[in-house]
Amino acid sequence: MLNIGKVNKLNVVKKQGADIYLGSGTSGKVLLVDKKLSASCQVGDNLEVFVYVDSEGHLAATTQMPLAQVDDIAWLKVVSLNYVGAFLDWGLPKDLLVPFGEQHHEMEVGRSYLVKIFLDDKNRIAATTKIDRFLTDESDDFEAGQKVSLIIADKTELGVKAIVNNAHWGMLYQNELFQPVTKGQKLEGYIKQIREDHKIDLSLHQPGYGKVVLLTDKILIKLTENDGVLMLSDKSPPEDIYAAFGVSKKVFKQAIGALYKKELITIDKNGIRLV
Repeated sequence: MLNIGKVNKLNVVKKQGADIYLGSGTSGKVLLVDKKLSASCQVGDNLEVFVYVDSEGHLAATTQMPLAQVDDIAWLKVVSLNYVGAFLDWGLPKDLLVPFGEQHHEMEVGRSYLVKIFLDDKNRIAATTKIDRFLTDESDDFEAGQKVSLIIADKTELGVKAIVNNAHWGMLYQNELFQPVTKGQKLEGYIKQIREDHKIDLSLHQPGYGKVVLLTDKILIKLTENDGVLMLSDKSPPEDIYAAFGVSKKVFKQAIGALYKKELITIDKNGIRLV
């Protein structure tokens, strides 16, 4: 079965002059538009290709990969406008259409937008800025500490909203953000907790003591490299701690506390030292 708007693994089933046709099982033949591959491809070869509908309504395939696929949410730039809508650069020669009916507000050339890529009722690939209808505010499908993919969205009074696994809204709280983030940025993150109302709290850092254990090793290495002295302590500004280790002050305090209990370091107001 062919998945339109997605990457498929297809076999070369026919060569006719410079044309190469791909297929898989009982699926119909799809023309490969990459003419430069004609000489090197043989019947039976397996190719990873992106399948789409061309301007004439025919299925086509290319080894050139887009910036995003159907069902993805992506941060894409408008490159042109016409009477049917806005067109986005998504890494393929044929730009991606956002019909006027799929725009919250009139889009502008040169600006980037968060869009959801979907198939319309004629299996044509399109995009929409009306992404809320594809996302839920709640989920019980995650566990605390689970790694997820995030796309940064809008800032709020509490922090920054992020899209989780292209399917849910989650929240990164401002007082736990120790690095700058920008709208459209893709990051790996973690589920901090699923609240009683089933909404998702997020973190950019792995929660739990496992992270503390990893950090203690980093601190010991840094101490060794600096003649046993590190001018950071539990009194240091959070920004200085993040610049050195990429963690929050809370996690850093837990880590040096663990090292102190093992009598591996001493702590004073100016820093820490190897015993």
